[in-house]
Amino acid sequence: MQTDRCSASGITRVGVLTGGGDCPGLNAVIRAVTKDAIFHGMDVLGIEDGFLGLIEDRIRPLKTDDVSNILAMGGTILGSSNKANPQKYPVGTGPDGKLVFKDLTDVCMTHLQLHGIQALVCIGGDGTMSAAKPFADLGINCIGVPKTIDNDLFGTDITFGFQTAVSVATEALDRVHTTAASHHRVMVVEVMGRNAGWIALHAGVASGSDVILLPEIPFNLQRVCDFCEKRSRRGKRFTIICASEGAKPIGGKQIVERVDPASPDPIRLGGIGKWLANEIESCTQIESRYVVLGHVQRGGTPVAGDRVLATLFGDHAMRLMHSGKRNRLVVMQGANLGDIEITAAANKQRLVPLDHPLIEAARSVYTCFGDE
Repeated sequence: MQTDRCSASGITRVGVLTGGGDCPGLNAVIRAVTKDAIFHGMDVLGIEDGFLGLIEDRIRPLKTDDVSNILAMGGTILGSSNKANPQKYPVGTGPDGKLVFKDLTDVCMTHLQLHGIQALVCIGGDGTMSAAKPFADLGINCIGVPKTIDNDLFGTDITFGFQTAVSVATEALDRVHTTAASHHRVMVVEVMGRNAGWIALHAGVASGSDVILLPEIPFNLQRVCDFCEKRSRRGKRFTIICASEGAKPIGGKQIVERVDPASPDPIRLGGIGKWLANEIESCTQIESRYVVLGHVQRGGTPVAGDRVLATLFGDHAMRLMHSGKRNRLVVMQGANLGDIEITAAANKQRLVPLDHPLIEAARSVYTCFGDE
């Protein structure tokens, strides 16, 4: 329903994009932003595939019907890209075979002006917010909405997508319990999180995992092996290990699956699960297997908590825009919605504090973190 109610900001046309990787809850934000903007008499334009759509001028109107019935849908109806940084966009290879990058900010500004877009709602992580900054400097009001399943964005206590990822990981850990117990195995489940162990910590505690390995707590492999053997001697003839993809042994390095030079975040972690299972079996002679959950944690229907949080974030983003605030990032601090400067989270990560209450609670029920 369109109305003559106007925003105090004077903005009449707003663009919305989803940058970075996909995440449960993105569509809930798009829905909230679009419906609110239309209610305030604004035109809404969806930019396809994040900043790539801005570079390639793939921009289309969004109406109420476009965002109806998308609240429970995973992914994003606009598409996304984690390789399209307008300030450093790959345009080919040089004589040395290395990628050549070009700043296409001016191309994007031409497309924004062509469509009359005065403001952008940028839904993404720290990379998306950093990419939005040049447009803010050139007069486009950029309001950021934080998303990442890793929950590692600086400045906010939680990001939507995280609760769904934890739910998926917890269910997977619950399911491997039965096969581990039946075959008396060590089962290593590798979860996402990059350099932050939030998913591993929450899913590990929720599933009652025997060992939780976090990037923030380098582990002693021998202690992990001793813990598995001790359980076996006590009659607990299986062990469940929840390992974050960024976990590493003391004095060792994270395992890098591959490097993508075309991506703003080129390092792809992965492989700790396989390495652990092989090392534990070799050390203890207990049969060990590993499972890599990978992208299943990012896909599918968002849980209720993420739908609610994403809707709150989308609503607050529009409230900031209507009030005349410029270039802000929506955050949740404690139980309160707030905002910080849009690039305040750039090049920072919110890691798990070593004194986090959930770590202490897990230790109190004899969960091993590999450090003691």
